[in-house]
Amino acid sequence: MINEVRRRWRIGRRTATFSRRNTFFGFAQNDRLGFSNFTKMEEFSNSGYLNMDLLRFTTAGSVDDGKSTLIGRLLYDSKSIFEDQYDAIKASSEKRGEEYVNLALLTDGLRAEREQGITIDVAYRYFATPKRKFIIADTPGHIQYTRNMVTGASTANVAIILIDARKGVIEQTMRHTYIASLLGIPHVIVCVNKMDLVEYAKSVFDDIKKTYTAFAARLGVLDLRFIPISALNGDNVVDRSKKMQWYDGPTLLYLLETIHIGGDENLQDARFPVQYVIRPMSNEHHDYRGYGGRIAGGIFRKGDTVSVLPNNRSTRIKSIDTLEGNLEEAFAPMSVTLTLEDEIDISRGDMIVKSDSLPLAVQDLDIMICWLADKKLQLNGKYTLKHTSKEVRCIVKDIRHKVNISTHEEVTDDKDVGLNEIARITLRTTSPLFIDAYKRNRNTGSVILVDEGTNVTVGAGMII
Repeated sequence: MINEVRRRWRIGRRTATFSRRNTFFGFAQNDRLGFSNFTKMEEFSNSGYLNMDLLRFTTAGSVDDGKSTLIGRLLYDSKSIFEDQYDAIKASSEKRGEEYVNLALLTDGLRAEREQGITIDVAYRYFATPKRKFIIADTPGHIQYTRNMVTGASTANVAIILIDARKGVIEQTMRHTYIASLLGIPHVIVCVNKMDLVEYAKSVFDDIKKTYTAFAARLGVLDLRFIPISALNGDNVVDRSKKMQWYDGPTLLYLLETIHIGGDENLQDARFPVQYVIRPMSNEHHDYRGYGGRIAGGIFRKGDTVSVLPNNRSTRIKSIDTLEGNLEEAFAPMSVTLTLEDEIDISRGDMIVKSDSLPLAVQDLDIMICWLADKKLQLNGKYTLKHTSKEVRCIVKDIRHKVNISTHEEVTDDKDVGLNEIARITLRTTSPLFIDAYKRNRNTGSVILVDEGTNVTVGAGMII
């Protein structure tokens, strides 16, 4: 473990920005964490950092709602950027003739983004406070970059929806809220931004809150919070605003630090997709056979009776191993190695589950899919489907309808599904998948489709 810490320490003395490193439902983890808050390895090792929980959140909103500025303000006011980074964006702001230090430049790193003053690609930023670690996905607001928002939001615990106080709830607000709901993000924080431009009026905030609450009720948003902010001036972002004494709720950073995410994982249905069979083949561990992977749901304990799918053989857990030693129990989303009391033929793509809570075994599945490719979805088209650690071939049997994500209406008279569009489709796979509904488990309820010819990810789907 300490070698991994040292490797990451060498990588990231600086806070990193990530672009075009797609992560759909945890299938491709490309996050490279920086540790800019620590100056010495010993300080990092003794800081308790490894024991802190990680919160992933995404920002969404219309163009010019201030998403990148908000993230820049969070990083700056929480002292998560270096002085030379601040000096660089200050110099860049002066060069561009701007009257203030444009904190949005911390995330808008592409030349086209800076020229147009918009966010195009997803930028991942890391920062930490003494209470929690964070990974931020700054996503675009343009409708033509819907797929980028899906990319950034697919693994988020929290969605921050920004609303311009001058404009109120608009079509883009509804579109982004629908996508957040579709992706099953359990917590939504609505930041009514640019309150300084409406003279910090409580009536404006209350009207937006009332309108948004009525709209979000139709989508079943479970945990909804509202904060009036000015990202430009820092009001209620990290520090409490002195200009909005009427607001008695938490600041954004305090809410991010304290919001409870422990119950977001499904801890009832035990799911362990096998990623790798571990056979050291050494004198010390001559007979060792372990099954490595990340727990996708539930709790596993030493001695539990489990079933191995697809052969449905029953056995017991012999041990739960990690680099730090053996555990008596492990739960989602921990990465562990399981050893079993009986020798069973197990390979990558198989799933170890509790015998009393089996997943569905299906070859026909309905999914809501966000199409990510320029080439349209093909009815009867053949694709590679990836589900947890399993990879199978599939065919598109039916395109049932598209979704107008502005009005939420089902479109049945137009079934050409193109880039950034969302549709409900039926797939047939070449072998059974062991699934849960996406609303029950985001890990075992999600799939991605890959073009067999180009090996490009073309669709991200949620199992209904």
